[in-house]
Amino acid sequence: MSDIFDESDDAATPLTPEEKRDLIPTHIALRRELNLAEQENIALGSEWALRSRQDILTDRFVMELHRRMLSDVWKWAGKYRTSERNIGIDHWKITMEVRNLLDDVKTQIDSKAYPPDEITVRFHHRLVQFHPFPNGNGRHARLMADLLIKRLGGKPFSWGSGDLADESALRKRYIAALQAADNHDIGPLLAFARS
Repeated sequence: MSDIFDESDDAATPLTPEEKRDLIPTHIALRRELNLAEQENIALGSEWALRSRQDILTDRFVMELHRRMLSDVWKWAGKYRTSERNIGIDHWKITMEVRNLLDDVKTQIDSKAYPPDEITVRFHHRLVQFHPFPNGNGRHARLMADLLIKRLGGKPFSWGSGDLADESALRKRYIAALQAADNHDIGPLLAFARS
């Protein structure tokens, strides 16, 4: 069994010591227990999001969704990170860049700049690329994308039809597709989202 904060786990963003201390459940000692607690909380957040009639393309909704996805597990849920990471943008740019992204997506939708799937997958990619929260960024961005595509009249994505939370060949394909998008090739991520 892996330690709860095993740094060799490629599926999780390393947390700062302060962020680790913000774990709410005191009984959690193993990574699988943390994953289970997060997954249960994410299911509740997903239910809330699917019922919500709010405009999802607002900074407030982005943060509220993350809070609802992880607030039973982490005290920092729903708050943008305040520390630097080896991935993502500088923490002090997060608020501005997320707002710019949301405005860009609204413009793309209004102007029909791309088909709905592509608008949504590009949105997902940039949100993951920013890495706005201490952790849970991929899960949050995938749920945001699923909510957006539904609002645009499409069906939720399959995201490879498997669990992306654990280290696996599927997760490696997802990371490779994100890296291709980093290099301006959105095709692999579009294909992965519907595979």
